[in-house]
Amino acid sequence: MDKRSKFALYSIGFIILLLMIAEVTKPKALNWRDSYSAADKIPLGCYVLFEELKDLSGNTLETSTKSLYEKLKEIPDSTETTLLLINNYISIETEGAESLLEFVEQGNSVFISANYFYGILADTLNIEFDRNYEGFLKSPSFSTFSNKKLSKNDAFFSDVIENNYITSIDTLNSVVLGHYWDEDKDFSEVNFVKTNLGDNGGAFYIHSNPFAFTNYHMLDGKTDYVATVLSYLPKSNLIWDNYYKSGRKIVTSPLRFILTNSALRWAFYISLLSLILFVIFKGKRTQRIIPVVEPLKNATVDFTRTIGDLYFQHGDFTNIIHKKITYFLEHIRSHYYLETHEFNERFIQNLTVKSGNPLSETKSLIDYITYLKSKTSHSEKELVELNKKIEQFLKK
Repeated sequence: MDKRSKFALYSIGFIILLLMIAEVTKPKALNWRDSYSAADKIPLGCYVLFEELKDLSGNTLETSTKSLYEKLKEIPDSTETTLLLINNYISIETEGAESLLEFVEQGNSVFISANYFYGILADTLNIEFDRNYEGFLKSPSFSTFSNKKLSKNDAFFSDVIENNYITSIDTLNSVVLGHYWDEDKDFSEVNFVKTNLGDNGGAFYIHSNPFAFTNYHMLDGKTDYVATVLSYLPKSNLIWDNYYKSGRKIVTSPLRFILTNSALRWAFYISLLSLILFVIFKGKRTQRIIPVVEPLKNATVDFTRTIGDLYFQHGDFTNIIHKKITYFLEHIRSHYYLETHEFNERFIQNLTVKSGNPLSETKSLIDYITYLKSKTSHSEKELVELNKKIEQFLKK
């Protein structure tokens, strides 16, 4: 390798190295996906709220990664518990909804904050959600409390918000706790209610602004509003749901068991590396020279030439003329997309335009083909003339 080649190779390698360093060291783009997970520190995660609950709650704070049907079976009936469900949407399966209703009827509480709340549970509680379609969906808005003594903790959300609200409640068993106002306070809608259920003091607390509980707003001065909302909940053990979450991390790989076990994971990596090294070195030692395979010869042209010579030697000019006409008409159909069953003036005009040939030459060729098709016997001179006209036509 000469000096110029080495210099070019080293230059390319150096540029690739710089690109790799730039890719590794560049700042990561901010992740704005809806998560609401206690483990996510992204803007729309709930890491800050969860840590605050651990510090402030007088009772236990537990995280649940199971479905409601599975989790609620583990809670003793005598335990006073509050379940926290915060997500972009809440739609609980039939078994989970039935377990949750039974759980609240026993005297427990459930806090739900979501943009969308639907399914069997919503139908049972007669709760319906809607959003403000006037203007932008994420226009600035106020969230206020019905209790005027708490007005100092009202919050103004200038961004990262969706103005969803509650349009239907069970008026016999529900109490309105808060409202959402548009930026100019021209109108208000309900966004926070308490719905009592059963005779043991159990209740659902329904809230339509889950964005308020995210890291973004918790670090943007909305902690007083969040604390006031949660102050309506009874003092009891808390269960933070981490199952019904948009940002829930689910491992779907078949190797999940191996990769979650430290010893098995390292055994898998070592085996995979050993297999790769074996293939590399074994392939270098035993690889044979790949023989050159000659491509198959196309004998179509030779065959056609032989058949043509055979017809010509026997003087079967009529057969050859018929075949050339047939092939030429097929060429017109496949290339110019014209019907060839009738040689009228319209056909000649269309063929002239699409082929780019003069009208006189096109008409002369078509008339000659018509003349030959009307005859039963042909001469060598007619074959030569037909071939000359077709070749002249196809040159265009």
